[in-house]
Amino acid sequence: MGFFNSILSKLGIGQAQAAAADEVENPTAAPTSAAVSTPEAITVVDVITQLEEREAASTQKLNWRVSIVDLLKLLDLDSSFSARKELAVELNCPAELMDDSAKMNMWLHKTVLARIAENGGNIPQSLIS
Repeated sequence: MGFFNSILSKLGIGQAQAAAADEVENPTAAPTSAAVSTPEAITVVDVITQLEEREAASTQKLNWRVSIVDLLKLLDLDSSFSARKELAVELNCPAELMDDSAKMNMWLHKTVLARIAENGGNIPQSLIS
């Protein structure tokens, strides 16, 4: 499981998609009830409420809306530079941004939020663009 999948998992996104992907990767595995011939619609997950509740419960002053570090901290994930660099590589961050941690972090924040939205999270467009 990649770092980004850990983010989705913490938000409760992707369990059904992961099961379907496992069936594709392991065709000899016993079929499950989730195996259907028609694709299912992605269920929208209320990520905003989850993050706001975590933010309110946190003893730290965190702003997940602008900071990838704060977002990762709210999700109880490793927010170290090496972890963020690993995530940036996983998400195909442009090489020219990898040499500047501030630019990498800004790219990473927008990309992570956009990918969460693509996977069924209710992220407002204003946070992505």
